[in-house]
Amino acid sequence: MSEQEEGMTLVNHLGELRRRLVAVLVVLLLGLIGGLFISDPIYQYLITYGPLPGIELHALTLWDGLGMYMKIALIFSLVITLPFTAYQIWKFVSPGLTPSEQKATVRYIPFVLLLFLLGIAFSYKILLPMATSFTSSINQNLGLVETYGMAQYFTFMFNLILPVSLLFELPVVVMFLTKLRILNPLRLRKMRRISYFILVFIAVFVTPPDFISDILVTIPLILLYEFSVFLSSVVYRKQLEETEEYESRYVKIDAGEKV
Repeated sequence: MSEQEEGMTLVNHLGELRRRLVAVLVVLLLGLIGGLFISDPIYQYLITYGPLPGIELHALTLWDGLGMYMKIALIFSLVITLPFTAYQIWKFVSPGLTPSEQKATVRYIPFVLLLFLLGIAFSYKILLPMATSFTSSINQNLGLVETYGMAQYFTFMFNLILPVSLLFELPVVVMFLTKLRILNPLRLRKMRRISYFILVFIAVFVTPPDFISDILVTIPLILLYEFSVFLSSVVYRKQLEETEEYESRYVKIDAGEKV
């Protein structure tokens, strides 16, 4: 391939990538607009059934109410956009995959949404109550009057929910990269110490500063990583079987031609 043809190919790939990024941004914007219409019922649910039911929030600036609506709409938009983004990534890399790999990887897309929702449920039902209970107990021990600003409360909530929810995408990402032969279980096992350190750091960063909270969040993250290694080994084993089958078939054909 000449340098001119390589340059044209690169330009075509960049143009394709730009079109898919624009499509993702359009869906994100539409989801954000749609999220604004359902922000109020979601807000009422979070206040009524949240970790601090009946909490009284205060607007400390004129923009707090609007900021709260935008945060909720952004979460809603991410939920809508994630599977579409995964589909656009698949469409971008699919021309370089075999037909069997295309069929196998497209099945991962629904799990992107499922795992993200599981991450939201875990962080909202388990992590957030644990964090608010700990911080509230500290305030009460100090004899402080708890007065919560709306912006601070929802910032605290979403700063816990979003990172953990995104980490729940790890199994799908690992399986996808394994299918593309970028990752494999051997490499993941070699990276286990570094990965554990990163997961522990994330757990310590997003949880209250006490040992029990760190452990309760670290254990699910480590189990999630090990589950990802297991899924990677399943995909990798199938790849080896397909390679062996192809090679054995090629040897038989080659031997028949020689005869």
